Amino acid sequence: MTGANKGIGYQIAAGLGALGWRVGVGARDRRRRDTAVQQLRAAGADAFGVPLDVTDDASVAAAAEFIAGHAGGLDVLVNNAAIVGGMPQTPSTVDPATVRTVVETNVIGVVRVTNAMLPMLRASGAPRIVNMSSSVGSLALQTASGVDLGPVPAAYLASKTFLNALTIQYVKELGDTGILINTGCPGFTATDLNGFSGDRTPEQGAAIAIRLATLPADGPTGGFFDDAGPVPW
Repeated sequence: MTGANKGIGYQIAAGLGALGWRVGVGARDRRRRDTAVQQLRAAGADAFGVPLDVTDDASVAAAAEFIAGHAGGLDVLVNNAAIVGGMPQTPSTVDPATVRTVVETNVIGVVRVTNAMLPMLRASGAPRIVNMSSSVGSLALQTASGVDLGPVPAAYLASKTFLNALTIQYVKELGDTGILINTGCPGFTATDLNGFSGDRTPEQGAAIAIRLATLPADGPTGGFFDDAGPVPW
């Protein structure tokens, strides 16, 4: 799992660990990663740290090799790592460099990690990919009359729309592999991404990812979901 040392990512790891899953805590900050692993183990989870910077090819390749050697394979990949980027982010004022940086983590990072992990997922008996997105990335909601998504940062919003489109393309390409691929929206969750201004807890935000990660074999694929059900693309 990417971005698993804090916030929603940590709670996804905790939730899966509580279900008896062995959890790889992917994060680039060694101190935070080690602390998260220690806390998860103290709570009874079978957790191990995975050094991982989703923006770095060598780091991702090394992470895949480490997981293959340390865990013997991978059943579920949760792409959770994301950044908002600097402010302001109205379309007319955002620095193109900010857009590039946000997309590098929130979209290209997902491509980089997913492609590196695909050989292990293909070998799994019950493979799942969960991409953590946001309802603010929904073009249907962005253009719906009477729907107010709030003052959402333009680069972040665009990156989530990009991620949703990318998820659909992975579903089309890998539809005959048995890999269930879905996108989850955690809702407006209080994390450091939004200055802890959200109205949901990280535990609540993690619930949709845990559900999608543990889908049965006949579960959905190619969907966009929050706790209430399907979200329009």
